[in-house]
Amino acid sequence: MSANTANTPSASSPTSGLRLPKVPFWAQIAAGLTLGVLLGWLARSQDLSWLKDTLDQIGSIFVQLLKLAVAPLVFFAILVSITNLRKVNNAARLATRTLLWFMITSLIAVAIGLTIGLLTNPGSGTGLTPRDGAAPKHEGSWIDFLTGIIPTDVITPFTELNVLQIVFMGAVAGIAALKLGERAKPVLALSESVLELLQKALWWVIRLAPLGTVGLIGYAIADYGWELIGQYATFTADVYIGCALVLFGVYPLLLATVARISPLQFFRGAWPAIQLAFVSRSSVGTMPVTQRVTERLGVPKEYTSFAVPFGATTKMDGCAAIYPAIAAIFIAEIFGVQLGIQEYLLIVFVSVVGSAATAGLTGATVMLTLTLSTLGLPLEGVGLLLAVDPVLDMMRTATNVAGQALVPVVVAAREKILDHDAYNSATSSPITDADARDAGQKPTVPVAAA
Repeated sequence: MSANTANTPSASSPTSGLRLPKVPFWAQIAAGLTLGVLLGWLARSQDLSWLKDTLDQIGSIFVQLLKLAVAPLVFFAILVSITNLRKVNNAARLATRTLLWFMITSLIAVAIGLTIGLLTNPGSGTGLTPRDGAAPKHEGSWIDFLTGIIPTDVITPFTELNVLQIVFMGAVAGIAALKLGERAKPVLALSESVLELLQKALWWVIRLAPLGTVGLIGYAIADYGWELIGQYATFTADVYIGCALVLFGVYPLLLATVARISPLQFFRGAWPAIQLAFVSRSSVGTMPVTQRVTERLGVPKEYTSFAVPFGATTKMDGCAAIYPAIAAIFIAEIFGVQLGIQEYLLIVFVSVVGSAATAGLTGATVMLTLTLSTLGLPLEGVGLLLAVDPVLDMMRTATNVAGQALVPVVVAAREKILDHDAYNSATSSPITDADARDAGQKPTVPVAAA
């Protein structure tokens, strides 16, 4: 039954008064946040280890379910998106412009992160010392980044969830399919069907986001408490302010001046993806929803199916630009290391060029270790930030996903392929059957209402 039918008054129906009201998805998320905070506080204040473990398991299962679909989803999304470019005029030009705008927005984001970090000195007055840190289990380096793109076999990247290698294999398979032409049609048809199947299964996981929120937020508070967040108050505020400036300052400015379209309308249409990203903390997990809202904003489906999967694995203004810039300054202050112009330029370079290392998964540890190793800062500094990472990752991922929807809209507007009627009529309501038919396919991922 559609939402419109559910809202139609029916005085003659004896059961109409018994219907439960449909709770919007944003309200479910808000309820999950509130309940998570309350249960986390209860578990910590009353020392209820069983409740803490339960919250941990709920959050871990939700994240694990998201990760379960990541490997095949990325592979088939990249493969199909590259082959879909054959349906678009000036495909090479669009791909180049997309990459260029990815880099431009990353450059702006890292500049904002550096400015905030230099103005606020987030590491001073925390009471933390180098002994409070611990070296991370997984590190990032330029050698690993460059040599790690090419897998040693076709199985390991999927079992170890190496998204960068999966992207590489998907791109190779997509280019090969383009070269084969008609002979690759059976493979492409199968790939498109598998991709739709994965998106449908992932949506079932997405519907569990309110429950996952209870576990993730609750465990963070039960394990670390408000005292820890207070200790990192300046650093946490810096990351949130930096992301907010990009999300609500830079992006609207680009939409208004470069694309010459309404910023408010963009946020109205993109809101379902942004709110889901905030909760799930996974750009890849949010990718099907991001793609649907971008299509609903008037970007051609053939171009969206390339730009959004590409962005979900490489476009990380929150995790790969703002966060490592502020975190590097924070860690340098804790360890008493003086940073100069050369180090700041290196931070900019790593953020703009190395963002693919974040791989679209929850957390930004790999990108941070890549930045620290490039600057020569102690990797033990990563351990100082792991405690507040879940709280930071929500805002970082929301910024990531907003940028992943923004760039295709800007490029489409600049290239005059944006459907302005669709853009101006986009809403934050669920994607209905009619929306899916307008997009030229069966509904696969219904977007929850904002």
